[in-house]
This record gives sequence, structure tokens and C-alpha cells, in this order.
Amino acid sequence: MMRLPLFPIPVVLFPGAPMPLHIFEPRYRQMVAHAVEGNEQFGLIYHDPDRHGPFSMENGGVGCVARILKFQPLPDGRSLILCRGLERFRIEDGIESGTAYFEALTQPYDDEKEDKRGLVPRRRRSIDLFYRVLDEVVRYKQPFPEIDPYAETGFQIAQAIRIDPAWQQELLETRRERERLSLLDDLLRAVLDSGSVGDPPQNPFGG
Repeated sequence: MMRLPLFPIPVVLFPGAPMPLHIFEPRYRQMVAHAVEGNEQFGLIYHDPDRHGPFSMENGGVGCVARILKFQPLPDGRSLILCRGLERFRIEDGIESGTAYFEALTQPYDDEKEDKRGLVPRRRRSIDLFYRVLDEVVRYKQPFPEIDPYAETGFQIAQAIRIDPAWQQELLETRRERERLSLLDDLLRAVLDSGSVGDPPQNPFGG
């Protein structure tokens, strides 16, 4: 098991994805300060208090380990950080540590075994579908995000799409690559059929 400080917020972090964060609440200022002094990691877990009520560590929630890449302290104690998603985790038990922020014992949340045969061509079909949405619906004018079909593809595509975090959390918790690709394909086909998208997919790496 791994001991992790937890940052519950109404967003989803995917493995491999970058995420900028504005840290302003005192307990999470403390959490980030401790992380910067230590292994630069914390657990980001999706929690929307308007939907879910108070945060509880007893629900076995699934999140993503975040590593702090850049830390910019501000004069009033707030900070801006850039982090990147590492591996997924599942909460096993909360810790009463005396800190102002949440801490928990966690286990890795790995994919279940699946047949890898034909997986690269399957990934390429999802990538092509994603690029069609960028071209035909979004009218994306910049170079398309590079997606590696030899690496985990579902999360690479998902991090570039803005959609309801509850849907993103469902994808994060899915434990087979083919299932993630099917969820993404259904979404992308719906966008193509409707000819519109609310917030357009964006290259999360800028440019």
C-alpha cells in the first residue's frame, strides 16, 4: 500500500495528462508544501460536493497520482502548480494523521488482463475517429495532438476532450483498454452525428 495525501476536486486527472492547478485553500497549501519538500506527489480524486456531498474516504474511490512538475508560490501564500498524472490508485482506508488535509492508504488500480492481439489496429481506429472530429466538427487549425497507438491510447484521447467529469471518471475507472476505446468511440460518433460539440477538444499541451 502507498500512503497518499488527497486532493478531492471536481475534475478528473488521467495518467499521462498535464494539469495546471491554483492552490488557495489553506489545508491544500499545506499539502502542496509538504509534497514539494517530499516526493512531489499527491492523489487527485474526483469529487463534486454539489453532487456528492461531503468527501468521504470510505467509498473506495479511484483517482490518479499527480506529480508536481512546476511550483510557483505567490506572495499571499497561494501557489500555481503544474502536475502530470502518473498511475491510478484506489482508496483502501483513510488515515487520521492530524494534518489539515486528507490522507489515505491506497492500492494501485491496474487494468485487468486482456488479449493484446489486434489492439494496435483497434487503437488506430479510435485515433482516426478522434482526428475526424477535430477536422470536421471542431475545424481544428493547429497540428493534431500526437497519439501513440503503441501506448495506452484511451487516456491519451480522453485528456484532450472537455466533457462532464462524471463521464471522465467512468472512463478512468474502466479497467480494459478496449472498453475505454468503445466509450470514446460512442462519444466521438455522437459528436460527428450531431455536427457540434460544446467545449471543443483541445491540445492539452498547448500550441
